[in-house]
Amino acid sequence: MAKVTSKLQLTLPKAIAEQYKIRPGDDLDWLPAGEAIRVVKRDAMESVEPQTLEQRLRLFDQATIRQGKREAGRHVKKPANGGRGWNREELYDRGVSR
Repeated sequence: MAKVTSKLQLTLPKAIAEQYKIRPGDDLDWLPAGEAIRVVKRDAMESVEPQTLEQRLRLFDQATIRQGKREAGRHVKKPANGGRGWNREELYDRGVSR
């Protein structure tokens, strides 16, 4: 387990660094991934970067399908008033004591 220092720094576990061939001076990108954080070695990320428009569109379509599946798994019941949980008239009365 790694702890965050007061300077927001982390120590990478040696086993992870060796497994992914991470060396001092390597660039790492921190990417949000839902409720997790994905750490990607810069040269590894550049090597898998799609080169053509068709590849990029295919990856986008795949991500859209995955997102649709995630949203389908959530059974959130929307309120009847447009799905917001509030209406325009309520905005004018917020913060006003009566």
